[in-house]
Amino acid sequence: MGISNKVAIGVLGVILSAASLSAFAFTGQNLAGNAKVTIEQARTIALKAYPGKITDEELEQEKGGSGLRYSFDIKNGKVTHELGVDAKTGAVLENSTEGAHPD
Repeated sequence: MGISNKVAIGVLGVILSAASLSAFAFTGQNLAGNAKVTIEQARTIALKAYPGKITDEELEQEKGGSGLRYSFDIKNGKVTHELGVDAKTGAVLENSTEGAHPD
């Protein structure tokens, strides 16, 4: 296999990886039509409130705020925070250390 073939395969792999990331389905995606804030915007808000790596995300109907929120588990070192972002206003509704028994 020549160098140009290896480069082409590598570039194709990067493109396919990027496409699969943008097409990632999150739990509760069926509720997204009712949200005014996109999952991408909510991620930015969440990571600004608590920087780290998002390990879990979902859109759910839950009490507080508008009743529709994105929930994120964000890990920073050994600590994981649960962070909730209102899906209609973008307000941070929850920012707390996740307990011993996460839901």
